[in-house]
Amino acid sequence: MLVYADNAATTKMSKLAIETMLPYFDNIYGNPSSLHSVGQEAKEALEAARKTVAECLGCEPREIYFTSGGSEADNQAIQSAAWFGARKGKKHIISTAFEHHAVLHTLEKLRKEGFEITLLDVKENHNVSAQQVKDAIREDTCLVTCMYANNEIGSVLPIGEIGAVCKAAGVPFHTDAVQAAGHLHIDVKAQNIDMLSLSAHKFHGPKGVGVLYARRGMPLVNVIEGGAQERGKRAGTENIAGICALAAALQDACSHIDENAAKVTAMRDKLIEGLSQIPHCALNGDPVNRLPGNVSFCFEGIEGESLLLYLDAMGISASSGSACTSGSLDPSHVLLAIGRVHDVAHGSLRLSLSHYNTMEEMDHILHCVPQVVQQLRNMSPVWRELQNGERTYIL
Repeated sequence: MLVYADNAATTKMSKLAIETMLPYFDNIYGNPSSLHSVGQEAKEALEAARKTVAECLGCEPREIYFTSGGSEADNQAIQSAAWFGARKGKKHIISTAFEHHAVLHTLEKLRKEGFEITLLDVKENHNVSAQQVKDAIREDTCLVTCMYANNEIGSVLPIGEIGAVCKAAGVPFHTDAVQAAGHLHIDVKAQNIDMLSLSAHKFHGPKGVGVLYARRGMPLVNVIEGGAQERGKRAGTENIAGICALAAALQDACSHIDENAAKVTAMRDKLIEGLSQIPHCALNGDPVNRLPGNVSFCFEGIEGESLLLYLDAMGISASSGSACTSGSLDPSHVLLAIGRVHDVAHGSLRLSLSHYNTMEEMDHILHCVPQVVQQLRNMSPVWRELQNGERTYIL
C-alpha cells in the first residue's frame, strides 16, 4: 500500500484545479496587460479569479495581490510594514519563535538593518496567546506577524484574538496562513487581519502561485520591480493558468471545509491515539487547537531521518522535524522552540493528511510506525544506554 502523508509539504493537484488550468495554455493564452481581445480575455479571467479569492477570504478584490507563493507574500508584507514603520520612527516587530523560515529569515534581515525583533515564547501548550502579544506591544511596534497555524506541529493560533489586540493598539497584523487556507475558516475582516499570505499548493492547487491579502490603505513596497502588474505592486506577467487554478482550488476547499475537516480530524485522532501507545514518545503541538490533518511525534532513542527512510521503503511518505534531510545536523527550530531537547527533537515524525487519505491507510501507518521505531531502537546504542540505566529517559 502506498500512503502519501506529507500534505503539509505539498498536496497533489485536484482534478478541478488541473481542468481549470488547461484552457489557459492553448486557448486563453494572452497577456492580460495587452489591449487586444486575446489579452483582455485573459484579463477577465484574472479579475474573476481575484474576485473568487476575495470572497473566500472575506475581503475586496482590490485587496488581493497574486504572488509566486507564500514566501514572496510573507516577504512583501513584512518588509512593507517595516518600511512604513521606520518612516514613523517605529522599528520594533513582534513574531513567534516557531514561524516559517520565510518569516524568520526576513526578520533576521531586518534585525541587521536596525530593527528590534521580539520572538514570543511557545513552550506553553506549544502555542502563543493574545495576552503575550498584548504584553509585548510597545509604542514603537510597527508590526505583529504570527502564523495562522504551524506547519510542523499543527498548533492553530488564536488569530481572531490577536487581531483584536493589534487593532486596539493600532498595530498592523500579518498572518502567514499558508497551512490554514482551505483547511480552516478565515474571515480577514472579522478577525482584524491586515495582511495575509497563502500558497495554492497547500490546498490542492498548483505550485508557484500564491496570494498576499493587504487591507485597503496598507502601504506596500515592491519586492519585484519591472512592471505595473498587480496595481504596480508586483511586477511580472501574471501566471493566469496558475492563478485561475488557485482560485478554483481555494473555492472548492472552502466550500467543503467542514466535511473535509471532519474526515481528516477522525483520521488524525486515530493516529494520535495509536502512536501514543509507543513507549517514550510525545505529541508535539497544541493538543486542542490543532490543524485537522497534523500528527507530530517525537520518539526517544531514534533518528528521524532513518525513520523516514524505513517508512518510505514500506510505502509511507512522511517527513521529520529534523532538518538533517536538507543537509543540516541541527534539529528543527520549531521543536527546539517548544522545548524539545536536541536528542529528542532528532527523533521526530510528522504525518500530514488530506481528505484523499483513508482509514485503511491509517491502519497501515499504525502497523508500520511502531514496528520501525522498535527496529531502530534495537540498533541504537543510545537506546541500549537508556534501557541499561546509563542514561535517563527524557520522554
